[in-house]
Formats: sequence, C-alpha cells, structure tokens
Amino acid sequence: MKLAQRVEDLPPYLFAGISKKIAEKRAQGVDVISFGIGDPDLPTPPHILDALVEAARDPANQGYPESDGLPEYRQAVARWYNARFGLDFDPDSEVVPLIGSKEGLGHIPLCFIDPADVALVPDPGYPVYPVAVQLAGGTPYAMQLSEHDGFLVDFDAIPKEVADKAALMFLNYPSNPTSATADLAFFERATAFAKRHDIIVVHDMAYSEIAYDEYVPPSFLEAPGARDVAIEVNSLSKGYCMTGWRIGMAVGNARMIDALTTIKSNLDSGIPNAIQRMAIAALDGPQDSIRENNAIYQRRRDTLVDAVRAAGLEVEPPKASLYLWCRLPDGVSSVDFAGKLLDDVGVVVTPGIGYGDHGEGYVRLSLTIPDDRLKEGIKRLKAWRLD
Repeated sequence: MKLAQRVEDLPPYLFAGISKKIAEKRAQGVDVISFGIGDPDLPTPPHILDALVEAARDPANQGYPESDGLPEYRQAVARWYNARFGLDFDPDSEVVPLIGSKEGLGHIPLCFIDPADVALVPDPGYPVYPVAVQLAGGTPYAMQLSEHDGFLVDFDAIPKEVADKAALMFLNYPSNPTSATADLAFFERATAFAKRHDIIVVHDMAYSEIAYDEYVPPSFLEAPGARDVAIEVNSLSKGYCMTGWRIGMAVGNARMIDALTTIKSNLDSGIPNAIQRMAIAALDGPQDSIRENNAIYQRRRDTLVDAVRAAGLEVEPPKASLYLWCRLPDGVSSVDFAGKLLDDVGVVVTPGIGYGDHGEGYVRLSLTIPDDRLKEGIKRLKAWRLD
C-alpha cells in the first residue's frame, strides 16, 4: 500500500506516544502517575452539564448542525469577548465556532498557505503548528524561543528574507509548553512586524482563563491594529473543563474568519447543537468555577514547584497555563530523563524535545492530576535523584 508523502513525512504525534508508553507500563503492573497531558481532572460544572442534558432531549438539536454554528452560540462568544476583554465582534462575520481549538489550528493554514510559502512557528511550541503547515503544503520556520527572553519571540532575529516569504505566524500566550505570558506591548510589536511583512497572525489563546496570582492574560486583539492582521483561536476546554466536549471559537478579522468558515463548511459538519447549547450556558453563566479551579491549580503549582526543585530541576512558577516548564541539568537529554523517571519510579513527564529542537533540555509537567495522585507523585519526585 502506498501512503501519501504528506503522511510519510509526518512525525508521530507526541501525546499518542506518551499514552502508549503509559498503557504499556500499566499492563506490566506499574502504578503510573502521569504529569504528561494537560487534560483537566476537574469536572465540567453542573449547570453546564444540565444545559447539555436539556438540549439533547430537544429534537431540534438532534439533526445536522451548521458549519458556521448556531447564531446563539456566536452571539454568546461575542458577549463573552466583550465582558472578558472589552472587545466587540460581529457574531455574523467575525466569529466562527470550532470543534475544539486544535481543529481550528489545523484548518487555518489551509486558508492562507500555498506551496513554497513559509509559516513562522514557535520553538518550543505546540506540535500541531508545524504539522498543520506541512499538511497545507507550506514550510515551517522555527522561531527560537529563549528562557533569557522570557520565551517571547525575538522578531529582530527572524531573517528578513524569511519574514518576506512568510504568509502566516503562530503565537501562543499563555504558552504551551513554556507557560510564558505576553503583555500588550509585545502584541503591538508583533502586529507591527506582521504589517511590515504582510503576515497573518494566528494567536492561540486556549489558556486564557488559567491564570494565577491575580494575573489576567490579555487578548492579542486588544493591541491597536491587531484586527487588520490577526485571528485568535480560543477554547472552552481548559477554563471550563470541557476537553471532551470539543468546542471552541475563532474571532478576528472578518475576511480571515470567512476563509476559515469556507474551509470548515467543506470539511466538517459542525459542532452538535446540544454541545453548542451547553457552551452558551458556560459563557453566559456564572464564572465562579474558573476562579475556584484556578485556586486548586495554583495550590498544586506551588507544591509541585518545590518537588521538582528537590529533584534537581530549575523552574519558575508560571503566572498562567497548566504547566511547569522545567530546565534539566546541563547535558541531560529530555528523553533520557523522562525515560529514567518512568522506569525508576513510574512518573511520567513530557520530554521538551517533543515541542521542537529548542525544547531540548526541558521537561513539562501538567497540573491536571487529582490531589491524591499529585501527593504520591510529589513523594516519588522528592525521593528520586538523577544519577
């Protein structure tokens, strides 16, 4: 059987490999504690589930949904963005529902990338960015992120000839995996860079609602002029503990939203209407669960920071996201470290190399682990030493 070259060229998906290793260890009888994947362990709030149950029983919600979503959901997204960021969006032209943010990130390059086009992707960064570019026929160019610069993109370091060929740039703040945050001044620099080189910006803001120590992440689209060049992708997965329901949104430049809606209408049949109804309940309803859950994550963050430092890693407590991005001792391979930790004490962490070449020398730990398992994982980390 001959596979398409685009499939042959794809790397294995990072988290599929991690899940396979966990399954293998558990099949051997190992009590595995995973800090690997950022899937919230906290439940979807009851009022959101109640809305789903009610909507699922309504025959009007049992047929094919529309690719552009329910008008009521798009309107709820616009209301939420106004309440959260003070931004106004036309729900009919500047909002499109997504089947989770990953789906949108995967489809967006199909809108704007032609063969021989370049797309700028953060390194380390979410692996979907370069893969989506490759599937669209483009060439990803890694923007090297440095701890010294707070893992913010240094636009001056991008060669002019690369920037001039680039059609698209992915940004992600709060960041996965580094947990870095950006302020409006950075977003203004990114907007100016994009306008100078005629680049479309895709800002992945899936972690906008996971923040600590009274920090409030801004939207890229709050920067002056950002709407001229940008589309922002967001999700209900993390902030509302709705990973399994697969719903998010993209907002921004109307022409870009129209292009994405066109691609989606040809490739998917939309989000089930009952799930859109539950998302409306999430966006319009009480937001107390976000604050309560963030308090839990912050407590976990603080205790886990102490544990990884005791294990010989360096880490700064993040202001946002669900992750600790931990620097290994010099010369230690992230794959070797993660493998030894799993073999020695049954603890899973994610090797930094999985997020790009410049992720080497780091590992990522997720805060989405129940408290009893967190306690046991911390006990193992504190007792373990890298030989």
